[in-house]
Amino acid sequence: MSFQGSLNELPLADIVQLVAVSGKTGMFSMTCAAEKGYVYIQNGQITHARVGEIEGEDAIYALALWSQGTFQFSPGVESDARTISRSNTNLLLEAARRSDEWKILSKKIPATDSVPVLVAQEGANGQVMLTPIEWKVVTKTDGLRSIDEIARALKTSTFDIAKTLYGLVTAELVEIGKARAAARPAGPSPAPTSSPASIPNVSTHSAAFSALSKGDEKRSLQILCTKVKQEAEAAAGAPGDVAIDRPYRTALLELDRGRGLDVVRDLIRTLEVTVEKLRGSAAAHGFREKMNPLL
Repeated sequence: MSFQGSLNELPLADIVQLVAVSGKTGMFSMTCAAEKGYVYIQNGQITHARVGEIEGEDAIYALALWSQGTFQFSPGVESDARTISRSNTNLLLEAARRSDEWKILSKKIPATDSVPVLVAQEGANGQVMLTPIEWKVVTKTDGLRSIDEIARALKTSTFDIAKTLYGLVTAELVEIGKARAAARPAGPSPAPTSSPASIPNVSTHSAAFSALSKGDEKRSLQILCTKVKQEAEAAAGAPGDVAIDRPYRTALLELDRGRGLDVVRDLIRTLEVTVEKLRGSAAAHGFREKMNPLL
């Protein structure tokens, strides 16, 4: 079944996890402003990705940073190309590391559609030593191209260009101009700053990656249940509602008893009914659409 949603609510790493757990095959098409990206999954494993002229792992890392836009999953669509052999776990862990690095880069690189400008240092007589990648970036820094456009011109990832520019800005060789209108933030949207005390905050880069990296299936399923609960609360506009919390707690007990993915599916069906009672059929339908990858 095809489904779609917003990258504001479900970043790439989260939607890949949902599809991977259910072992589906298909293609994610993603759109952010004028950019489009594609991720192909076979039996739950990422096999190929492309955004612009970038393919493979670098495309995954670039797409994982998109915090705005939309995605659509088309089941059964496969790619003849296979550019990724790494496991989903390793890919997502590296994506998480890069996302954390964006938090540092964003202090000097506010948006990837900002325009870098070379700085003429008056009175500077010393030599300026540049690495090969720094030289390539400098030759494309004409005061007109944005960071995204420089990345496309050099056929490399925006992340690598931003890292290079960070060093050039620190060395006071480059300044970053104002972001253009309708800019897409360089890094992912920040996680919510508050949530009910009884609900662990499940972010793209927190416990989910820890559990996956340790091969902890039970913990991964617990995290999925928490994600389902949070989505139900958001759909119903009822954080902490006992009608949502009770079946969630029951699901966790069932996982402790050794049950598997069917617990998550049962929880989704139960909470869909609850959301309909609390907020109506439209809210329940929206909740169901987001949860479709697990059903």
